[in-house]
Amino acid sequence: MPARRAPPGALSLALAVRERYRQGQSDYSLEPVVLVDGDGQPVARVHDGDAVVFCCRRGEREVQLTEAFVEGEWSRFPRRAVRDLTFCTLTLYHEKFSRLPVAFAPTRLSSTLGEVVSRMGLTQLHVAESEKYAHVTYFLNGGRHEPYAGEQDVRVPSPKGIPFEQVPELNAAGVAAAVRKGIGDRFDLIVANIANGDVIGHTSSREAKLRCAAEVDARLGEIVQEAFDGDYVVLVTADHGNLEILTTADGSPHVSHTDSPVPFLFLDRRRPPGVHARDGALADVAPTVLRLLGVEPPREMDGGCLLSSARWNGGRRVLLLILDGWGIGRQDDSNPIYLAQPENWNRLTQEHPVSRLQASGDAVGLRPGKAGNSEAGHMNLGAGRVIQQDDVRLEAAMADGTFSKNKTLLRVIDGVRKRRSNLHLIGLLSEKSSHGSIEYPLEVLRMARHKGLSNAYLHVILDGRSTEPGSAPEMLARLGERLQEIGIGRVASGVGRGIALDRNGDYEKTRRAYEAIADGIGQPHPVSE
Repeated sequence: MPARRAPPGALSLALAVRERYRQGQSDYSLEPVVLVDGDGQPVARVHDGDAVVFCCRRGEREVQLTEAFVEGEWSRFPRRAVRDLTFCTLTLYHEKFSRLPVAFAPTRLSSTLGEVVSRMGLTQLHVAESEKYAHVTYFLNGGRHEPYAGEQDVRVPSPKGIPFEQVPELNAAGVAAAVRKGIGDRFDLIVANIANGDVIGHTSSREAKLRCAAEVDARLGEIVQEAFDGDYVVLVTADHGNLEILTTADGSPHVSHTDSPVPFLFLDRRRPPGVHARDGALADVAPTVLRLLGVEPPREMDGGCLLSSARWNGGRRVLLLILDGWGIGRQDDSNPIYLAQPENWNRLTQEHPVSRLQASGDAVGLRPGKAGNSEAGHMNLGAGRVIQQDDVRLEAAMADGTFSKNKTLLRVIDGVRKRRSNLHLIGLLSEKSSHGSIEYPLEVLRMARHKGLSNAYLHVILDGRSTEPGSAPEMLARLGERLQEIGIGRVASGVGRGIALDRNGDYEKTRRAYEAIADGIGQPHPVSE
């Protein structure tokens, strides 16, 4: 009679999560939970010779945790040395990790907005809060971390140590101040992201969303006035929708991205009569910026100019202002932007040319009908063409069977089998996040099972942004059923996305996530199923 398989642990983690709910914790900010056996020992630790596959796909949120596992020189926090560790990333999170095995290597983009501006000898300033800094640098520049010649990047610190819904203003004031300074310094191109609409749109607080919309409106007014005084052309748009929907169909708070179109505003005190803006997509923004700068868009940019005329009085200085998560919603009480009565926004949209841009689905290289996200939005804004996103590449690989034949992943699994060590998978408990899907670690487990591997552990990151608040226990129950079907894989730990995937330089959060995964240190919970 075959030995009884150890329980997968998903139901035990679900019980632990429910207990943490009663303590006031949420999916997004869940403190690390470590499952332990009958002797109180962690179900899994990362040992010498083990392999870890980080099954997220985006980039900027995965950097700090990856660093903790792979950086040789490390001073952020005390860390136990793990010898002969294989660490594989699903996609390339940063150029400095290019020495690591990468399952789905990126295609580097050339002739992006930033590159073309630099090539023409013009200066450019990129400004964002730390919550969105990677989007106006790495993603806008087509996967390049280093600034181009003539490019200056300003990272404005986001609030730390306090829930964002308690500070819906974030640090928009700091972003506005940096933009005003850039205008005074006469940069040829300024690209700035105001993060509030997306960050606060992910919360369930109605009051915070109204305060957020009011703050964005106030900063918009002061930035535009300063830009007009400096004789800049101002283009205002968004990367995707979020804030414009207050509640879902059942009346619960709406907390995720949308497939709404986003606005495009053309603001210029010297606008010739008769100029209008046409509807389009995010890929049309970069060619429009270049036309205004007096630069011919490169052939790689197949997006078109959004303006009926963009050549007058020679090249102009341009400010591209991205209102993150600021979609076009209904003009009624379902829309926090409408409810906030944004004076500057309403005035500008009445006095200047306005159009609508598609920012979701195949218009930005995502699956048809899929909500937009900041990565896709900024990549399309900077590339001037539709860029196929990693979720499309990966889901196509799963659909046609090439995922299960991925040579990098198979080499990792073979190495574990030959060393008789353990396979650890870090996966996001989500089905529709731009950062990943639980389908990825499950597919790797199927590959490992096919190879005859038995020791595989799953370290779960709870989402809480692209999933409904409080939905983790039900999702974990379904995960447990699927692990039983696959036949291998035990859940070893769980932690919230806001801790494990911090992108704000808070390495204390990274330490807690790392220690839970690598050392089994966290809030213990017995495996009871």
